[in-house]
Amino acid sequence: MALGVQVTFDAADPRRLAEFWAIALDYELQPPPQGYGSWADFADALGLPRQSWDSKVAVVDPAQAGPRLLFQRVPARPTVKNRLHLDIVASAPHQHTERGWQQVLARADVLVAAGARLVRELDEPGARCLVMSDPEGNEFRVC
Repeated sequence: MALGVQVTFDAADPRRLAEFWAIALDYELQPPPQGYGSWADFADALGLPRQSWDSKVAVVDPAQAGPRLLFQRVPARPTVKNRLHLDIVASAPHQHTERGWQQVLARADVLVAAGARLVRELDEPGARCLVMSDPEGNEFRVC
């Protein structure tokens, strides 16, 4: 049996980045544990200091098929390009067709409206994608 995976992002503003990636992947902000009306109620019940309540925010796949994404506050901004990136497969099930490319462009418009930036277009054999960056500069691809 395969192990589960969580993808963790270091962030200056975890909530903003979590909200962006929820839009990007059709995810949702992770609801608080059962029995708690909010994450603040949960943190208060655990006795966590108030200044740490917004230091971590997670998004989850409502269908429970994809990994959980966790965004955690860190004080320093990255100084080098990220060595890992996510590929959003927006062209499915029409990959490598004009219809699929139009789906990629439509998804890119949604992401730009949510705070992404277009970096460049890749048009390589078998892979036509847009390289984009999220609101904190993490690069990803929309294919």
